[in-house]
Amino acid sequence: MLRWGAAAYALPGVLALVVADLWRNGSAFVHPEPWLVLDAPVRHLLSALLGLAFGALVVAATRGAVARFRWAQGLHAALRPFARGMSPLTIVVVAGLSSFGEEMFFRGLLAPGIGIIPQALLFGAAHQITGSSRWVWVAWATVVGLSLGVMFQLTGSLFGPLLAHAMVNALNLAYLKSHDPEPRHGLGGLFRRERYP
Repeated sequence: MLRWGAAAYALPGVLALVVADLWRNGSAFVHPEPWLVLDAPVRHLLSALLGLAFGALVVAATRGAVARFRWAQGLHAALRPFARGMSPLTIVVVAGLSSFGEEMFFRGLLAPGIGIIPQALLFGAAHQITGSSRWVWVAWATVVGLSLGVMFQLTGSLFGPLLAHAMVNALNLAYLKSHDPEPRHGLGGLFRRERYP
């Protein structure tokens, strides 16, 4: 199962690399018209630093939202079954390959061609789940996709979005696996407080 999932994530990334090379005559790792014109080492370093900072911010925001808001707890509960059976190695592989595939496709290939906002809307729409948390997940993914697109166009380097995406996916999958926002109560929930909307 992991092999097919890994291939499903890796394939769009490989295709994006090939198409970007043929279509733009350049790499999907580099934006053809960055807002900041920087030498390659500076561009990649700035992108990586922004990516790590943004990834840490998203991870912290995720935990804060799950601790405070019912909509975030509902989304966490909806996504938790996906991560529950994953081993640490599976989490690392899925986080890395999903980051590679999605960043190469949405940011590396689409963003320079169709723009930051359309690629973010498509990225959000690609994150569909069933149930009442669907639109929360789509909105969250759209905002993250917009931020990653801005980072790519600002610096001209895809390293930051790749790092941020992999970091968020790995740490949030581990969090989904280990954290149950609904505490278990003894005596069949006899002393559980009633929760009202």
